[in-house]
Amino acid sequence: MTSSPVSRVVYNGKRNSSPRSPTSSSEIFTPAHEENVRFIYEAWQCVERDLRNQLSGSERGLVEEYVEKIPNPGLKSFKPVDLSELKRRNTQDAKKS
Repeated sequence: MTSSPVSRVVYNGKRNSSPRSPTSSSEIFTPAHEENVRFIYEAWQCVERDLRNQLSGSERGLVEEYVEKIPNPGLKSFKPVDLSELKRRNTQDAKKS
């Protein structure tokens, strides 16, 4: 069985500063956690914006797809994790305890 190449979106742009705080939640987040979430959120918003601009033809070359030439054999059996389902299960387990 041959494995297909792994692809990723690579962002070659710069980070801008438009902080967003997490919405109301019963969980308490540390300032470091909030900073990490903000950084990832902002970076992903930039990727999506640049991809839209690139697809509409107004910008070129900011976002490109990265495809590994030789897939990592250690990841052959990797199955993505559904984070929403994992959180739901953890919440249900906590309620049972």
